[in-house]
Amino acid sequence: MTRELTEEDKRRGFRYVTRGMEGSEQRWKDRAAKGMTDEQLADAIAYELGIEGGSSGWAEKGIPANHHKGAGLQIWLSWDFPRAHQNKPTLKGAETIAMARAVYGIRHPDDKQMDLFGGAL
Repeated sequence: MTRELTEEDKRRGFRYVTRGMEGSEQRWKDRAAKGMTDEQLADAIAYELGIEGGSSGWAEKGIPANHHKGAGLQIWLSWDFPRAHQNKPTLKGAETIAMARAVYGIRHPDDKQMDLFGGAL
């Protein structure tokens, strides 16, 4: 029996599968700086995931094995072997968008943060 994924395992696995292409780190910084709608963010995630892929885990660094598909924003994570043909995805659709917002700090462009310091900064 394989061990259960913690929320931090899921975050690390998500970061790993969405940072695989060259330049992705800068693209995520740019996206966070400007904010994105859910539709824009879904397109960005699908771009970073690609059509389909996966890799073995890296237990020493706390990164679970993964399988991912851009279609449906589906990500399977497992400490064993992700079985996309048998198991439900760990993250899918809106859950994947929510994880991207949490991991990369991407706000919706309509969400305005209050200025707590009255412009003093």
